Amino acid sequence: MSTVGKSRSELTEIANAALRDQPGCETARVVALAPLPHVQGGRNWEIPQVVLGDSLISDVDRAVITVHRQLGRKFHLVDE
Repeated sequence: MSTVGKSRSELTEIANAALRDQPGCETARVVALAPLPHVQGGRNWEIPQVVLGDSLISDVDRAVITVHRQLGRKFHLVDE
């Protein structure tokens, strides 16, 4: 199964929407995505920075892991 390439801004927007859809994370926000060095395809990105807002860190931590797993199956980061 192959993944669809997305730019950093597109993938950040998708990840942000997916994060806010998670229970307890309505006010959380993905600040940026970062490429993983030396990874060629698939899940070649990570979510290193998230603003919690009024969300609990435990909810956001769980949600970031879930979002990264789900979106990593669908999208990969391409060079802009």
